[in-house]
Order: sequence, then C-alpha cells, then structure tokens
Amino acid sequence: MYWYAIEPLDVLLFREAKPFSPGEGSWAKGQFPPLPITVFQALRSALDKYEEKNRDLEFFGPFLLDTNNTLWVPTPKDLLAVKTKLPPDQETSEDDLDDKTDDWDRTERLQRAKQQVKAWKHLCFDSNELPPMVTPSIDKNEFICGPQAWMTADALSQYLKGENLDTPQDFHDNPWSVQILPHIHMETGTRQVRDEEGYFTEVAIRLHSGWKLVAGVNYKLDEPCVVRLGGEGHRALVSPLPDFQHWEKLAAYEKPTDTSNFAYLLTPGLAEKQPAVYGVYPTSWKENLVGCVSDRALLWGGVSTIERKNQQEKEFALLPQRAFVPPGTVYLFEKIPEQADYLLPTTGGNWLTTFQQLNYGKLLWGKRP
Repeated sequence: MYWYAIEPLDVLLFREAKPFSPGEGSWAKGQFPPLPITVFQALRSALDKYEEKNRDLEFFGPFLLDTNNTLWVPTPKDLLAVKTKLPPDQETSEDDLDDKTDDWDRTERLQRAKQQVKAWKHLCFDSNELPPMVTPSIDKNEFICGPQAWMTADALSQYLKGENLDTPQDFHDNPWSVQILPHIHMETGTRQVRDEEGYFTEVAIRLHSGWKLVAGVNYKLDEPCVVRLGGEGHRALVSPLPDFQHWEKLAAYEKPTDTSNFAYLLTPGLAEKQPAVYGVYPTSWKENLVGCVSDRALLWGGVSTIERKNQQEKEFALLPQRAFVPPGTVYLFEKIPEQADYLLPTTGGNWLTTFQQLNYGKLLWGKRP
C-alpha cells in the first residue's frame, strides 16, 4: 500500500443514504467520516488510465491524520474513562460531572452482565440474544466521563494487548465542525421562493485546521494532486506519505492467536443475518459470541425497485441498500469462529469482491484482561 494524506480545500459534503427530495422543510443530513468507497473513488480519479472492469485496485481507510502525522482510529465502543471526583471543598462552579472531560485517571471496559450477580439476578434476558454489556463496579467517589471518539494507533495497539490505558492525550474528540448550508431557489423574475424544489438544507463538514484524512491504495502517485471528494464538486489535495509506518504497528493483530478472545472492527463491516438482511453480528457467529458493543448502523444508498399494493408495475426508488456495522464495534468470543477473517458475507458476487478489495470489515484481534 502507498499512503496518502487527503486535505480538504473546502467543506466536505457526504449526504446520508435516506431518500431525499427538496421541498418545504427538507433536511439532508451528512455522514462523516465517509465510507471507504467514497474516498477510493476520489483517489482512483487521480489515475491516468483505469478500466473499471479490471478490479485490480486495493484500498485501505479512511482514517484521520493530525499535524504531527499521527494516525487516529475510532475508539473501541467498550472502552470507558473513569475519573475521581474532587472533594466538596475543591469543587468549582465549572465542575459538571455529567459532562465529558479530557482529563481522566484510567480506563475500564464494559463487561457482560452475569445473572448470578446480585444486581442482575432478578432480571430476565432473552435467551435467543446476547446478554447486555454493562459498566464494571467503580468506587462511589468515581464517575465515568468518556473517553473521546478517536484514539492514536499506538494506544489501540496497547488496547489490543490488554494493557490499561492511562494517557488522556492519546484520545481526541471529533476534529471537525458541522456547517449548515441552506439552499433557496427563487422563481425567475420574482422575489418568491419556488413552490417546488424551492428550499432545502444540507449539512457539511469542515475539518479543523491541520487535520486530514489518510488512506492507502496499491497505486503510486509521485506528485500531489487535487481530486473531487464528496458532493457539490468540493476538492481535496492528495499528498504522498513516503515514510508512513503507522499501519505496521497494527498489522500484527490482523490474525487471531491462541490467546485472542475479542475482535475490534477497524473499518465498516457487513454482518449478514440472512440474505439481504444485515445486523450487528452475523448469524454464523452467534454460538461463539458472548458479548458485543456497537452503535447505529451506517446506511449506504443505492438504486432499487419497490412494488406497491394495487400496482402491477414495480416502481423505481432510491433506498438504502445495506446497513454497515460502524468502526469501533467490539466482539467478545468464547471461541473464535471459523469464518472470521473479515466482517463480510461469505457470498455476494462482484459487489462482495469490491468490498473485500476496499478492506471493508477489517478485524483486529486482541486479548482482554
């Protein structure tokens, strides 16, 4: 892989996958970071000649890069930051224990709820589902306050080894701001807004100063170039990173070992529960799983046809086609499944080949303490 920094020259616009049409009150939300295929298409446009039918390009990313060329990846969803409360005589009016803080004492991990424990023994869990993941016991003078959404690749390596993390500087909040872009179309020759497609609002992303996207592709670009990234023709500067070695520290965790008992999802994955239906974990993993911590699915749009009642012909529609498991999802295993190289379906044709070459569903393996 050759690695590249991708620096936006403007705001970035990645519209969410839900059906959208302008009109009164229309609001098109954004999605950031973008899915891998979006950034891959931008990098591919920098190639002099390329035939889509070849399917010989590989891609990895995108992640975040700061001013010091430090690689930042999504924080594992099961990680908690714990801080000790100040004594009452030292508290100030600015102290708010319900708020997040970037100054904490240590980290803990969510644990699987056990019914034999007194706090849970009177609750019934669905025997067909995984037990919930709950916070561990902490002292009454402590509170949970994070951690933030991104962590360094070095800190992730420590996490996968099962080591305790105690450096708040290894974590960072989302390094971008949201910018609302209202669009108003006026009726020609008047001061009135068009009745149809007259008004809609989009949500754009502006990366903070010094922050960039970073991704790898198996094609060498010798010189910096400008590509279109996202909607509205917005541009980004692509610069080679010849001495980028951060991934090598994480490559050692690509395969499970005899001591591995959990997996961390580095890039969006597809967990197929049945053909064309996606969940948080695949059906084939269920008998091996003992816990899972995730978040809302990332929807990806596409072209479809729908058939309505009392209509003989199918109707064209733009609908979300797949629900990707978000990066940072953590899976706890009693035994490693046989098919666990990637979080992707086992069959799927050309679209599955594309997802494999773009490194969707990349899993890193570790040992929980």
